[in-house]
Amino acid sequence: MESVRNRFDNFKASLQDHWSSRHRRSGGIGRLVMIVLALLLLLVMVLAFWWSSEPDIFDVRERAEARADDWGVDVKIGFTTTNTLLELSTTLLEKPGGYLSNDITLPGIWLDNIPNWEFGVLVQIRDFSRALRKDFSRSQSQSTEDADLAIAEPQFHFDHRSWALPSSESEYRRANRALEQYLRRLADDDANSAQFYARADNLRQWLFDVETRLGSLSQRLSASVGQRRVNTDLSGDIYARQSTPTAADQYIKTPWLELDDVFYEARGTTWALLHLLKAIEVDFREILVSKNALVSLRQIIRELEATQESLSSPMILNGSGFGVFANHSLVMASYISRANAAIIDLRGLLSQG
Repeated sequence: MESVRNRFDNFKASLQDHWSSRHRRSGGIGRLVMIVLALLLLLVMVLAFWWSSEPDIFDVRERAEARADDWGVDVKIGFTTTNTLLELSTTLLEKPGGYLSNDITLPGIWLDNIPNWEFGVLVQIRDFSRALRKDFSRSQSQSTEDADLAIAEPQFHFDHRSWALPSSESEYRRANRALEQYLRRLADDDANSAQFYARADNLRQWLFDVETRLGSLSQRLSASVGQRRVNTDLSGDIYARQSTPTAADQYIKTPWLELDDVFYEARGTTWALLHLLKAIEVDFREILVSKNALVSLRQIIRELEATQESLSSPMILNGSGFGVFANHSLVMASYISRANAAIIDLRGLLSQG
């Protein structure tokens, strides 16, 4: 009887040791899993912070000269401007984190500021590539369009959120290759198939597109605090009509969750436009001097440079116009409005004989 009891006690003790050992092992595995998950979360947060940084402003003249030296060619009229467009699109794809607007994985799917910044840059790339195709590269309205630009311009208009079959990146890289082919032919002394015409009328046409873009952004930024606006859609023409009637007095306000989206889209737009205008200063210098418009262009550039100042706040603040807290959207709207007013003046100077 005693031996049976001893055997039972020994069996019981062995079971207890077995379950205790398994508990210790499972507890150790659980702690290991928690540590790994914490490290992965930390890595994702570090990547998100790094990828959220906006690219720095670069020197358009230096970039153009560096590419010309690599290719063994001279910097001709239009080379700096076209190269700047290529640099903008390349930066869009190769900045930290790459192109994020179509990301479906972490941490890109968490980010919204940089994707909106990318969209602002992309809109300027699209507008200028269209102007390059239909105006800057053609001598007159009946001339033949450039074959490479006819490929590049529609590729830049591909859906910016497509992540597969095909991805946005693959289409934009195809546009870059076509744009680079045009740039190589433009710099080739033995080829005259590619041209860039630095004329006042070409520049005025593109600046008109810029004017409408900045005007829209200024209105959207100013609506951060909510405004009652008089409907001026048909002003200036007593015979003007519109398809659907709208109220004579409207209340416009940007939704709270979209404030930072509009702000970073404006940051991207002005970042891209700043570089394009600096390139325009190089290629259109003689035109601008002859129209006494060089100072006007430089003032526009100065206003746009102010939009790229570093933020001292971790988030976009939306205080009232004369309230205690800052309103970053209104500050951005102020710089953009002044730049836009100067662009209107610049277009007027370019129209003069």
